[in-house]
Amino acid sequence: MPIRRVAALLLTTMLAACAHAPQSSTTSTAWSDAGQLVLVTTADWDATTGELRRFERDGKGWREVGEAAPISVGRTGTAWGIGLNAARSDGPVKREGDGKAPAGVFAIGTAFGYAEGAQTGLDYKGMGFNDWCIDVPESPMYNQIVDRSVAKAPGLDKSSEPMRLDLHANGDQRYRQGFVIDHNAGGTTPRGGSCIFAHLWGSPGQATAGCTAMAPETMQPLLAWLDRSRKPVFVLLPKAQYAALEHEWHLPSIASVERSR
Repeated sequence: MPIRRVAALLLTTMLAACAHAPQSSTTSTAWSDAGQLVLVTTADWDATTGELRRFERDGKGWREVGEAAPISVGRTGTAWGIGLNAARSDGPVKREGDGKAPAGVFAIGTAFGYAEGAQTGLDYKGMGFNDWCIDVPESPMYNQIVDRSVAKAPGLDKSSEPMRLDLHANGDQRYRQGFVIDHNAGGTTPRGGSCIFAHLWGSPGQATAGCTAMAPETMQPLLAWLDRSRKPVFVLLPKAQYAALEHEWHLPSIASVERSR
């Protein structure tokens, strides 16, 4: 057999072998370099309350920090959001105004509050009277926090999300401390949902319009712990979905923790 034909056959065999070789169980994820992870789990898609945990990653994997704390989520539960993971449709999908908290893996954005500064390793912005989060899908500034005294664009005056709730809603303290959860970042998906935050709750267990709410004694150490340089992510999943995706998404194992409780 000619040498060239032998070489061609060998190359074909090698390529076929590669094509049928078993895939590695370790798949890369968009959050593979995250060093901090905030985890929220709920009982199911319809639950309006759940638990928050914190994890740090070191050379041995994920390690839990502190203890689990109660939180509340959307008044109609949770639904797949638009974040770092690939889009999913095996469950409800988040839409603007549906009262659901987005599920999935999300980058953590800027911290915010009523004070000029805060103890946190995140970027921080103190909010003023004219700062609003634009929840108007038709606006070119959809899902962005803007100063309405400076920004000029159609629809800004129709927004229903003032960032100083205390000044616009009879002293409301829910946005006194919080941070942005980067769902539908930049508003790239029209009506995909907007203005998703972690913030203080109005009362214990009170559901939200789609955010994750918690007590001040949970928020304060959380903000102090979060560090932008460690590329923190926020994960929200019902327990069944968490169990199904934990290995594929390289998430912390919580089964052993829950069994011990």
